[in-house]
Amino acid sequence: MQKILLSLKKALSSSFLVVCLMVSISLSGSFIFVQQASYATTLEELKLVPPEFKPNSEEKINRANEYDPGVGIQEEERQKAYEQAIKDSKNLNTIEKTYERNLKAEQEQNPPETFGEKAKEVIEKVTGK
Repeated sequence: MQKILLSLKKALSSSFLVVCLMVSISLSGSFIFVQQASYATTLEELKLVPPEFKPNSEEKINRANEYDPGVGIQEEERQKAYEQAIKDSKNLNTIEKTYERNLKAEQEQNPPETFGEKAKEVIEKVTGK
């Protein structure tokens, strides 16, 4: 009698497990077609913002200065860099000069740190080149 009950218990538990797995698989299959929310905007939506709500560079700088003078200085530098990038993008000849200028500025901010570059500097100092 006990053997029959144990085998019946095993059969019921395995069939219950199979039914649960089938239900979960069918439910997960139904969620495939649900579209997730999208928070991306399109160019047309951006055009719908009235111009009076778009602050110009002076307003941005003034607002940044009210927050913190250091932030205002950063905003001014960012605006200058933006205007310079617009000027540089209009002429193909200045793009190469802009790249070289940006590369030089980046090298000044991040001096060489690797062993190979330091060794190269030492060799150049020793040989006098």
